[in-house]
Amino acid sequence: MDNVSRNPSTVMAGEDPPSSTVLTACGKSADGDPPPAMTQAAWQDVGMLDEIPRQGARTVATPHGAVAVFRTQDDQVFALADRCPHKGGTLSHGIVHGHAVTCPLHNWVIDLADGRAAEPDEGCVRHFAVRLDGRRIQLAVPA
Repeated sequence: MDNVSRNPSTVMAGEDPPSSTVLTACGKSADGDPPPAMTQAAWQDVGMLDEIPRQGARTVATPHGAVAVFRTQDDQVFALADRCPHKGGTLSHGIVHGHAVTCPLHNWVIDLADGRAAEPDEGCVRHFAVRLDGRRIQLAVPA
């Protein structure tokens, strides 16, 4: 195994994605209920870890819309819907710092692990499970 750090929503090759981290909107559906359990997810190849600069992002097209895959300074990988919950800013164009991204439109800070906006702002964006197969990044896309 290589020395790439692992974030809590990263799934290693050969593991199934946890149902609660495949695709959620801060743990609740639009009506406020917990999301239904995901029964299947297809792994979509994103590319090599080294193809995303540290503190950078890559956008991946999915049936659920654009997903931003972020790489942090410590080589952890996170994936969020590429749309700020505030005014729809493109998060992949934001500034990655620590385990957060700042939206380029109005400076909202979004936690990369769970998609929640930092206080005093309120809101969240969907997050997706990712896994590393060696240094190859794969994204869990719900069926």
